[in-house]
Amino acid sequence: MILIGLAYNQKPEPTELARPASEGGRQQDGELPRPDEEPPSKIPRLSIAELIARDEFAEWDSPATIAAVESALSHLGKVVRLEAKEDFPQRLREAKPDIVFNIAEGFHGVNREGHVPAICEFYGIPYSGSDPFTLTLCLDKAKAKETLTFHGIPTPDFAVVRKLEDLRVVAEKLPLPLFVKPLYEGSSKGITDSNLCRDRAQLFEQTEFLLENYEQPVIVEEYLPGKEFTCAVLGNAEEATVLPIVGMNFETLPAGALPIYSFDAKFVWDRPENPLDVFQCPARITPALQASIERVTLDAFRVLGCRDWARIDVRLDAAGVPNVLDVNPLPGILPDPADNSCLPKAARAAGINYEELIQSCLKYAAARQGVNLVSLSDASAAQSEPALAASGSV
Repeated sequence: MILIGLAYNQKPEPTELARPASEGGRQQDGELPRPDEEPPSKIPRLSIAELIARDEFAEWDSPATIAAVESALSHLGKVVRLEAKEDFPQRLREAKPDIVFNIAEGFHGVNREGHVPAICEFYGIPYSGSDPFTLTLCLDKAKAKETLTFHGIPTPDFAVVRKLEDLRVVAEKLPLPLFVKPLYEGSSKGITDSNLCRDRAQLFEQTEFLLENYEQPVIVEEYLPGKEFTCAVLGNAEEATVLPIVGMNFETLPAGALPIYSFDAKFVWDRPENPLDVFQCPARITPALQASIERVTLDAFRVLGCRDWARIDVRLDAAGVPNVLDVNPLPGILPDPADNSCLPKAARAAGINYEELIQSCLKYAAARQGVNLVSLSDASAAQSEPALAASGSV
């Protein structure tokens, strides 16, 4: 029987944290209490400590997600959990898995998402997903956008600010409104409605806030006024497939919220007892626009070297041209259909259930690297291939 290593980072329990989440502070299971009656414009701004603490572990996975992934993989072999802690290299070497299924986001440094695959490569162990270079490249929003621009793939104009003095030059070159965000973060960390800057005063105030409290450069980006979409990709090279496109329905956000998928929209206002209908999948768009979005999505996927799966965010500019906002080669994969998790939602719209989605990623990775997967469930394998074929390819 094949041995599959599951590499992951698990969100700590609230009791494990140095400080409890206060009123308005994010619980570590991804849920966050909020006043039910007040629109976001009236919610008091969190303190710096609360803002930083609430999203520190936003990229990591919950115990429920890890268990669901393990269950899906168990149909293809024996699964051994390998949490990406300090002893990960030793446990990986001792376990000697035939292949590693990687969903570990890492914790420290700008190369954190590349740590697990780099260690796998060091020991010669096959793994799923993108390689260390692509993971690091995509985490650096500026380097990723430079690569896209070089290859003629539309992306908003931008500049990187490493100290506040740099912003004076940038402010003269890029027209308002501008959007600012931390350079090396994912899962909407550090992104609130305050990041959309309509005047110079707000631009300087919010940039200074991010520089001081996230301790990393800030990317200052042209704000695009058009509709936003999220695109899930499965597969590799010319066989890569765009699943049904997810359209962002910002009209469902609380009154006063800006049309951006902020941390608040993702983790605060979207509650299990009162979910936001923020996603439309498949997006209600014309065939021509769908083809244009799929084309730019696959171009970005291939140019940046993504493998097996990814999620790519696209927004239309004033002329209706799709621009790539962000590329995430380690996409979120929440298993509960009630959760707004884009990749599983797009897969379900294509007729691919959660277990088939997880298994498909591993199968693509195994095929790339010559690993022979023998399914323990012939029925599951038989259902998976038609589902993928039904999703269509571009």
